[in-house]
Amino acid sequence: MKKQIPKGLYAITAENFSNGRDNITVVKEMLDAGVKILQYRDKYKTKSEKFKQCEIIRKLTLDYNVFFAVNDDIDIALAVESDGLHLGQNDMPISCARKIVSNNMVIGISTHSPSQSLTAQDQGADYIGVGPIFKTFTKDNVCAPVGFEYLKYCIKTIKVHKVAIGGIKLSNIGQICKFHPDSICMVSEITTSPNIKDTVRQALEVINDNN
Repeated sequence: MKKQIPKGLYAITAENFSNGRDNITVVKEMLDAGVKILQYRDKYKTKSEKFKQCEIIRKLTLDYNVFFAVNDDIDIALAVESDGLHLGQNDMPISCARKIVSNNMVIGISTHSPSQSLTAQDQGADYIGVGPIFKTFTKDNVCAPVGFEYLKYCIKTIKVHKVAIGGIKLSNIGQICKFHPDSICMVSEITTSPNIKDTVRQALEVINDNN
């Protein structure tokens, strides 16, 4: 049965922005802090290294009843039986991915424009990433910030689950909350934090106060 992606705070791994800590260490802290949506993303490891980490993280997320998505690697997502697969605009079409993972896995995709979000919805995406809202440095070759206009467009027009993403910090998360996306993603703000539990607590307070 397909597990629905929850609303709320959406966290993504970023080992190269984790102050020397590995993904497993950071994920454990995220889960203890109360994160309920977690995506594994690592652009620099070998397939074998990513699989080994995802295998451990899958077990942890099951123990914590946390929604777990794997970025890009459809084979790893299938192997560890993740709840979701997250695709980029340069990955295979959603329709092709769906044939491989069947209807039991949630598929999300990053979008940066109205046409991309409409295409994603038409192709059967379960959720879309909306961004980058602000300038971000956690991804290479990322597009320019799309700002609030694109977020407002998606909130008004797109019916599937919407995740605001890109450069979101404790200092600006309140601005995002005013638009009421289904979820809000924070990456380096969490992974670089010396106190992940406190950072997650503050983010959740802002999100909950604006619901």
